[in-house]
Amino acid sequence: MSQPPKAPSLLELYPEETREAADLLKQAVPQMVRHDIPPNPVHYALWYSYCQGNAPELNRRLDKIVKDFTSFPPETAVKLFREFVIRGELEEARAGQQQVITLVDDIEVDVQRSVSGSQHYQSSLSQGLAALQEPIVDDLPGVLSDLQLSTQHMQEQQEKFLYRLRSAQSEIQNLRSQLERAQAAATLDSLTHVFNRHAFTRLLEQALAGDTKGLALVMLDIDHFKQFNDQYGHPLGDRVLQHVGQLMRELLPARGVAARYGGEEFCVILQDCFDLETAGEFAEQLRLKIQALRVKVRSTDKILDSITASFGLALAETGDTFESLVTRADDALYQAKRNGRNQIHPSTPEPALTA
Repeated sequence: MSQPPKAPSLLELYPEETREAADLLKQAVPQMVRHDIPPNPVHYALWYSYCQGNAPELNRRLDKIVKDFTSFPPETAVKLFREFVIRGELEEARAGQQQVITLVDDIEVDVQRSVSGSQHYQSSLSQGLAALQEPIVDDLPGVLSDLQLSTQHMQEQQEKFLYRLRSAQSEIQNLRSQLERAQAAATLDSLTHVFNRHAFTRLLEQALAGDTKGLALVMLDIDHFKQFNDQYGHPLGDRVLQHVGQLMRELLPARGVAARYGGEEFCVILQDCFDLETAGEFAEQLRLKIQALRVKVRSTDKILDSITASFGLALAETGDTFESLVTRADDALYQAKRNGRNQIHPSTPEPALTA
């Protein structure tokens, strides 16, 4: 059986020779200066990759960020660095963590079996000693006494070992909890508690690798969010994002996956959704819930009731890739915005070419 192609290592992502690398840096630095992006290794790697042009999705994300924000958000830079630069290393680390957990679990089972066998041995030995009450040979009482002392010593050692085992089991549980928290931090958006961009990419790619029948993608974008942040401040904007994340989790159907795509943009992967009407019903529920949000400005006690979102829908088709499906849903989303916002727009199939 052939092995799946191995993802390129971090260094293999940058195979350029010195002259090519210098040319890319000459392109990257003016981009950073133009957008007032601080010089640091993370930003250099992102804009070097941008000028390299091997990750169209990264370029689209960077273009959108510099268009929508007056300054480059540090948290976003770190997320993009993880998603597009060190993604393979993070996946290998998570795989290694899971292997450690599995190995520790296996060792724990084996040790428990060993302890059980030792306990059985003690029981059998005690029964044998009880049966040998009458001396058969002159030195048998001494032999039995030695056996008793040896058994007692082994029992004491085993009790100590069992104590250590229980302590180790407690440490194993603590380790598992720490790793689970680390995994959650790596896959969940810390603000909205839906999946983050990296997890969404992985889950959608997995879904597209199988039978795409019944797979739909919903993309939504909070309307006028930049102006909202400029007027009321980022803390209130964060509260809006948190409310939207909570609504998505509450309305999410079975086998659905909600994720924050970036900034004020979210995605929902729907399974068992065989037509745009079904996807539209879910989107309409969510649209009305967002429209009904009432957020209070604490400094003035003003209640805001102008929060809306625009939606784009797309059904997966045979042969779809991550990029093609996201592009169709994203195009539909921006058509909804061009049509006036606070509405849902389905992706329409490309017309067939005729001779």
